[in-house]
Amino acid sequence: MDRTSIRAVNAMAGMGLPDSTEALLLAAFDTPEPAADLAAVGALCEAAGATEVVPAETPAESDLLLQARRLTLTALERVKSATMIDDVCVPRSALAAMLDGTAAIAEKYGLTIGVCAHAGDGNTHPTVCFDANDPDESRRARESFDEIMALGLELGGTITGEHGVGVLKKEWLARELGPVGLEMHRGIKAVFDPLGLLNPGKVF
Repeated sequence: MDRTSIRAVNAMAGMGLPDSTEALLLAAFDTPEPAADLAAVGALCEAAGATEVVPAETPAESDLLLQARRLTLTALERVKSATMIDDVCVPRSALAAMLDGTAAIAEKYGLTIGVCAHAGDGNTHPTVCFDANDPDESRRARESFDEIMALGLELGGTITGEHGVGVLKKEWLARELGPVGLEMHRGIKAVFDPLGLLNPGKVF
């Protein structure tokens, strides 16, 4: 969770997470000795510059932290009347750059953009909050959404980590795949759907 997400969750649910936190990383294990594994992760975080590492002492504390993460999208939906949720996946080594870059895009367009992520596989969900009844704000939201996808590709990632391309991002598919990759996808669809009956005109 980035700073914007943390503040949104605090505002909605009064979770009491420090507003000064720039990012919150949650780690969990289902191994036979989770305490040892968590201690090792905590040491790595401290070595990487984490300002605070707080092991959950009880299952209740653990559930509280997980609940904060689960509330992120709901909390961001309360910021404005509409949201656009991105699904950009980057190499784990580029996660910090993705968060910093998204924050810079939010500032550039004057928008609230919160980021929650599955840090283990580099899958981020930048969520652009905007007023759907404001044409200028809607335009800025769409442009920021596109810049976030461009940032993800620039960092060696993909425009979709888990939820597929969809209609909103179909123009970006060609940019990521290139002409050869796009033609290969068309060929595969033609093999399984020679009559063009499956989602005609959606993407191919």
